[in-house]
Amino acid sequence: MVIEDRRTVHDGFVKVDEIKLRHRLFDGGWSNTISRELVVKKQAVVLLPYDPVLDQLVLTEEFRVGALDDIESPWMMELVAGTVDEGEEFEQTALREAQEEAGLKVTALLSIARYFSSAGACNEEIQIYCGRIDAESVGGVHGLEGENEDIRVHRVDASSAFTMLAEGQIRNAATILALQWLQLNHASVRDQWAGI
Repeated sequence: MVIEDRRTVHDGFVKVDEIKLRHRLFDGGWSNTISRELVVKKQAVVLLPYDPVLDQLVLTEEFRVGALDDIESPWMMELVAGTVDEGEEFEQTALREAQEEAGLKVTALLSIARYFSSAGACNEEIQIYCGRIDAESVGGVHGLEGENEDIRVHRVDASSAFTMLAEGQIRNAATILALQWLQLNHASVRDQWAGI
């Protein structure tokens, strides 16, 4: 591909670049110049906190501006998540965000998936993990005041989370993907982590 021009047209909570480019076509030729807006975001991590002993997981509930016009509610049931800070590895972000958003200590991580959230218009790349936790005393409201976070933490039986998923109560893509992964790998994850 050839980038002919790239400039930032907005730099607020999200950054938007306008890009003019041409790219190779499957037949070997070149496309005409196309203009696209690109939402520029940091890499992100999503963590599915799971207690294999209690067979419970942690969901977070938080206001989301993207769901502002949703007829049900702009408060979404999701997983622990956050952006990767400069110089930080994905695993470090997962551990930090677990503590900040839910007061959790993660003792083991399994990689679930790494993907682009919406590559048609956004460069955000997301890494999803399942993290082993002890959910015995989980709950309350968490988050960083400096980031205006107000996150309610829910401890949920795995079977109840799978029911919420099946009934359409989970409407966040990364959470759906992670819960589907846990459904498929439920027995093996419990076996793998049972003695840790």
